[in-house]
Amino acid sequence: MPNEATSYMSYYDIRRPFQHAGFYETAQLKDLLERMKTAIKHGGLIALSGMIGSGKTVTLRRLREELKKEKEVIICRSLSVQKDQVGVDSLMTAMYYDLSSSRDLTIPKYSKERWVRELQDLISQKNKPVALFIDEAHDLTRATLKALKRLLEAVQEDGGRMSVNLAGHPRLRNELKHPSMEEINYRTTYFELDGAIHSRREYVLWLLNECSAPDVEPAQILEEAAIDILAERLITPLQINQHLAMALEAGRSADERPVSAGMVQSVISPHVTDWESTLARLGYDDRSLASLLSTKTGEVRSLFKGTLEASRSSQLLSQLKLAVGISTK
Repeated sequence: MPNEATSYMSYYDIRRPFQHAGFYETAQLKDLLERMKTAIKHGGLIALSGMIGSGKTVTLRRLREELKKEKEVIICRSLSVQKDQVGVDSLMTAMYYDLSSSRDLTIPKYSKERWVRELQDLISQKNKPVALFIDEAHDLTRATLKALKRLLEAVQEDGGRMSVNLAGHPRLRNELKHPSMEEINYRTTYFELDGAIHSRREYVLWLLNECSAPDVEPAQILEEAAIDILAERLITPLQINQHLAMALEAGRSADERPVSAGMVQSVISPHVTDWESTLARLGYDDRSLASLLSTKTGEVRSLFKGTLEASRSSQLLSQLKLAVGISTK
């Protein structure tokens, strides 16, 4: 049996997988990058939020690349995977590695106060703004976020310029705006990544043009109505990439060229835009929802399954609508 990716790719003369298409830069995204670069150079707390699949990772990569080329900002990164277990100590250690010019670096065991002083001195020596990037920041604890704010203030009080750049799901934005996080919220500059949400049809056409052979037109691969369905039913670039590949594989199996609207419709789940799927794209799992609603994970699971008592279900859905801003109908 042929590999799924190569089977539809050769049939429609697709030269590379859609996930390797490159960076889709809209006018809105270009403006976002410029505004973020300006904010980073001035320093402070910065939060970039975007739903799962909206392109945060590739956007951050592009942002860091541009900052490195301009050579006006020193980049520091946290590469820890389990952010819910990351404390400010490990983040300061990561900064120390990135800021130190020593090749044979041994991390000393300093107190937290000494660590702050070391970082203050290193940043002063660089005489440039320092930007700490933390991806998946929605999993950071509130204690860690507050400690980062204090670290930022300590650097600024010493005359240094530093930005803490938090990137995560929209859950990050809601977490920062929680009443207990007021001291963080009012000091944070927010940016929201829409991805291809406002130009989905153009994104589909761009994908097909970027990934197919030079002499192949999008209309030879997908009917116009099929492109319309992808743009109307799907939201994020990741969703479009996945469903476009599924539609082409289904079309290849049916020996259909170009792929029809009906074929595309058949591969899109009717639940792709329901409220449970939307919550998942916003970064909410059972545990985070239970915390948001001040309930137990078992009750959240019952809510999803439709087995929760009606009045309690209505109460939780109302709370969700207020807290997250989505329709639960």
